[in-house]
Amino acid sequence: MKKTIQESFILLVANRYLLILCSALLLLAFSFVIYIGFKVRPSDLQLVSHYSAFGVTHLYRDQWFYLLSFGLFGFFVALIHVILTVKLFLVKGHSLAVAFAWLGIVIMLLAWATSFAVLNVWSPS
Repeated sequence: MKKTIQESFILLVANRYLLILCSALLLLAFSFVIYIGFKVRPSDLQLVSHYSAFGVTHLYRDQWFYLLSFGLFGFFVALIHVILTVKLFLVKGHSLAVAFAWLGIVIMLLAWATSFAVLNVWSPS
């Protein structure tokens, strides 16, 4: 297992374009987690946690620590996408791995936009 991980890492380093994409994805996820960490403030009031177009009320409220799960989502999405990108590179080749890495970056940007919108609906001062 350890040898397989080392060989996969060596192949990833050899392919610089894929390495840059995976590094950009991890850097984007790291900055996303930092953004969520600074933006979420402890409060006794319930904060808007998510929005749904379905139902009677469109804005749903929850405790402030629920919003920290946005950061965990971004971290796990980036980690799983990097692992799957390397696996796809080993099994299916370069083009599918690059497409999957770009998909991970797009998902992180959409997560950032969604969390930005949810956190700015009502922010405690």
